[in-house]
Amino acid sequence: MKLTLTWLALLMIIISCNNQDHAKENSKRGSETTFAREKILKDSILKFPDLLLLKEELIQLYRDSAAYDKALTITNDALLNDSLNPRLWDIKATLHFENEDTLNAIASFENAFNLNPSPRYLILLGSLYAQTKSKRALLIADALIKTKQPETEKEALFIKGLYHTYTGDKKSAIGFFDKCLNLDNRHMFAYREKGIALYDMGKYDDAVTVLDKAVTLQNNFDEGYYWLGRCLEKLNKPNDAIEEYKTALLYSPDYVEAKDALERLKAQ
Repeated sequence: MKLTLTWLALLMIIISCNNQDHAKENSKRGSETTFAREKILKDSILKFPDLLLLKEELIQLYRDSAAYDKALTITNDALLNDSLNPRLWDIKATLHFENEDTLNAIASFENAFNLNPSPRYLILLGSLYAQTKSKRALLIADALIKTKQPETEKEALFIKGLYHTYTGDKKSAIGFFDKCLNLDNRHMFAYREKGIALYDMGKYDDAVTVLDKAVTLQNNFDEGYYWLGRCLEKLNKPNDAIEEYKTALLYSPDYVEAKDALERLKAQ
């Protein structure tokens, strides 16, 4: 047993060192380093199939490279042996959500919630229900408000705002986002959604005011800069919009929408 534990400790040190080395690698060798990590993790999982930490490392490796099919395969294999683990359902839901599969994300979060009925899962489900225009979002929001906890109440108000956004009632949505921001003036998603709602209503100057406040409070808020760029384009300020898109990419170099918008404006 001591030998096994010592080997496991050594294994985790090797993986940790590999992670640190990966951060220092030249970008040209990034794929080679990823392949090496993948091989180490796969070999380690074969030796220690019950060690969930190794599987989570491999899932994260695939997630970082947007290889969601591979990440989900590992997750599903883990669930075959541990279907009552809410963390695995959480991981599966997150992968589906990032892969823009909202319905499967909802199903997985529902499983996680049934196993561990925490407010976190309820909040996540409320937001996803809102995006699918399901009235379950409002039921969840009302349940969260009844807890009379500031942390859950602000999220309940955000969920209600999100539901009204997706069902087309922008004015009501803005009212709920304002109530959310009254409880937490650093709720970046509420700023973003309020800005988008104003944008959709054609109130571009008002949207700029909201988004400016957001990026002032959190200067690395990439989505705030992106939507500022969108608003400034509508206000016929392409040069200012370009700067906002550049700033968004400064904080998130892989922000596809910002890249596309920047290239489009530069080509004009």
